[in-house]
Amino acid sequence: MDAKVKLLLPKCMYSPSSEVLDRGLSAIGPEDARRRVVIFRHNLFRTSEPFIAEQTRHLRRYRPLFLGRKRFGLPPDGARSLALEDLYESFTLPRIGWQMVTGDVRPYLRLLGPEQPSLIHAHFGIEGVSALGLAMHLRIPLVTTFHGFDATLKTHAMLTSPAWFHYPLLRRRLAREGHLFLCASSFIRQRLLDTGFPESRTRTHYIGVDCRTIRPRGHFEEQLLILHVARLVEVKGTRYLLRAFAKVARTHDRVRLKIIGDGPLRRPLHALAASLGVAERVEFLGALPHAEVLASMRKAAMLVLPGIRTATGREEGLGMVLLEAAATGVPLIGSRVGGIPECIVDGKTGFLVPERDEEALARRMAELLEDPVRRQGMGAAGRALAEDRFDIDRQTAALENFYDSVLAR
Repeated sequence: MDAKVKLLLPKCMYSPSSEVLDRGLSAIGPEDARRRVVIFRHNLFRTSEPFIAEQTRHLRRYRPLFLGRKRFGLPPDGARSLALEDLYESFTLPRIGWQMVTGDVRPYLRLLGPEQPSLIHAHFGIEGVSALGLAMHLRIPLVTTFHGFDATLKTHAMLTSPAWFHYPLLRRRLAREGHLFLCASSFIRQRLLDTGFPESRTRTHYIGVDCRTIRPRGHFEEQLLILHVARLVEVKGTRYLLRAFAKVARTHDRVRLKIIGDGPLRRPLHALAASLGVAERVEFLGALPHAEVLASMRKAAMLVLPGIRTATGREEGLGMVLLEAAATGVPLIGSRVGGIPECIVDGKTGFLVPERDEEALARRMAELLEDPVRRQGMGAAGRALAEDRFDIDRQTAALENFYDSVLAR
C-alpha cells in the first residue's frame, strides 16, 4: 500500500474484551435500556433510499443515531441525526474534500460529543471504509451492509469518482478489520467473497418490507398501468423498457407507462420516448415521496425492472421496489441479472427475461396485460413470498441478533 495512504489510516486496533463490552453497556441509561447503534451514511435520508430509515423503525432492542455528512431529508420520527454540515456555517467542497481524502474522524467525534454508541452500522461499502477509523477510535464493532454497486462496480470506475476513489485502496483493510459484512442479496455476498471478504463474517441479510403497513391491494384498484420505479441510470435498463413498451402500445391502445425516479438519463429517455412515438403515453414523474410511490403501486397492472450489467460492472443488488410491489400484490417482470431472481419466482410471482432483450420483455408484458386472472394469481403468490421470506419485522429481529453477536465476541 502507498505510504501516503498508510499515513491517513488510524493506528489503533480493535480487540474484543470485557472492557469494551462494559463500555457499550455503560451507555445504557435507566430511562432506556436499549443500546445505541450509529447508522452511518454520508448522504442521509435520500429519497431513493427509504429502506435505510425503514429498517431502523423496526429496531426493538437498539436505538438508532444517524451520522453522516449531509441531510437530504428528515430522520424517522423519534430518531436523532448528526451531520458534518452542522459544524460549519458553509459546508463547502474543500471542507468535504478534505474530510473525504484524509478520513479524519475528529469532526465526527465532535458531533458525537458524550454519546457512547455500542456499535456502528455503515450502509454501503464506501461508508464502511469511512467508518472504520471511527469505530477503531471508539473501540466498538463495525457492521457494514453492501447494497449493490459497492460490490459490483469495477475498480477503474471507482477510481474516477472523487467520492469513491479511496474505497478500492482501503477495501482489503475493511475486509480484514470490519466485524461483520451483511449483503442485501446472495448475489452480492458471492461478489464480496470473490473479492476476498472472509466467508465466516460475510452473510446474506435481506432488509425486507413492512408487510403490516403495505397491505395487498384490491382487484378494483388496478389500472392498465405499467410501473417502473428506479433511479434513471444505465443499470436500471429503462431504455429497454421504453422500446418494449412501444411494441406493446401498438396492440394495447389503453395501456400507459409511469416512470418514477430521476437521474442523469432523464432527458435522453424523454427523447427516446418521443422518437418511439409513445411520449403521450409515458409519464416521467421524477422522484416522489415513498408514500406516493406505494400509492402508485396499488394501481399498477405490473412492475417492471429490466436491469442490465453495465460495462463498469454494475448490476442490480436486489431491487427493494420489487419487494414492495410483491407485498402490494403486484406481479413483477425483471431481468435475469444480479439479485433480481432472488425475489421473482419465474412463472409464479412474475417473469424473468434475458437482459437487454426487448422482444422477450414486450411478450411478457403483453401476456400479463391480456390475462387479468394470471395477474391476480401472480400478485397473490408474490404477497405470500414477501410475507414468508422478506417480512421486515422478522428480518430486523435477525439484524439485532447480528448486532448481539458482534458485541458478544
